[in-house]
Amino acid sequence: QVQLEESGGGSVQTGGSLRLSCVASGRTFSSYAMGWFRQAAGNEREFVASIRWSGRGTLYADAVRGRFTVSGDSAENTVYLQMNDLKPEDTAVYYCATAPSGSDYRNWNHYYVWGQGTQVTVSS
Repeated sequence: QVQLEESGGGSVQTGGSLRLSCVASGRTFSSYAMGWFRQAAGNEREFVASIRWSGRGTLYADAVRGRFTVSGDSAENTVYLQMNDLKPEDTAVYYCATAPSGSDYRNWNHYYVWGQGTQVTVSS
């Protein structure tokens, strides 16, 4: 099955930027779309953004629209999350995950493989 590994997290000040990467390895043929989710301490896991490997059908949570951009490079089996104008409320562990076709990409339980997560901390 596919394996996912996130990287690029870190600590930044309010207004700063980070770029997260997620590399898929192993058997990736069943991976149709990639999603980014985040989970802050004490909160539920929430949808951030998603993209099909084709590049079509990007989705964003209202909280990040206009600040975050999701993109993918199918040739490199890598998806990215460019995060600009970061705010303290963006502080969370960020996870990438893969879903099959026909999924509700905003719903975490439609994803079948998850990465380990990468911590993003935004200080004011």
